[in-house]
Amino acid sequence: MSHNCVMKTLQYKFVEFMPEALEEGILYVSIPYSTAIHKCVCGCGNEVVTPLSPTDWELTFDGKSVSLYPSIGNWNFKCRSHYWIVKNKIRYSRLWDKEEIEKGRKKDIDRKKHYFSKNKKH
Repeated sequence: MSHNCVMKTLQYKFVEFMPEALEEGILYVSIPYSTAIHKCVCGCGNEVVTPLSPTDWELTFDGKSVSLYPSIGNWNFKCRSHYWIVKNKIRYSRLWDKEEIEKGRKKDIDRKKHYFSKNKKH
């Protein structure tokens, strides 16, 4: 994948329900369903779903722009794109190798286990 990709920025739309057909260059955010969706910024056409939760992605809206944390690594897509969305701007990141992807996945699982064990109701 080239880092001179199609999109340099994303606009945002707050919606209740996601549209059937996503437009390129728009991050759709549903607060009621705690989800953000957009088309991959590399131009491959894949839909990228980012659940918003303490153990998934965090959305920041400053009144003029949106940011998602952490980065988006589309490791299951053919493009394997990796980028950040920071104040509507796309910041491309380097591709990870298989070992880094596995470590990242394990870290995600461990973080979720820790979060849910800490927040269990007794």
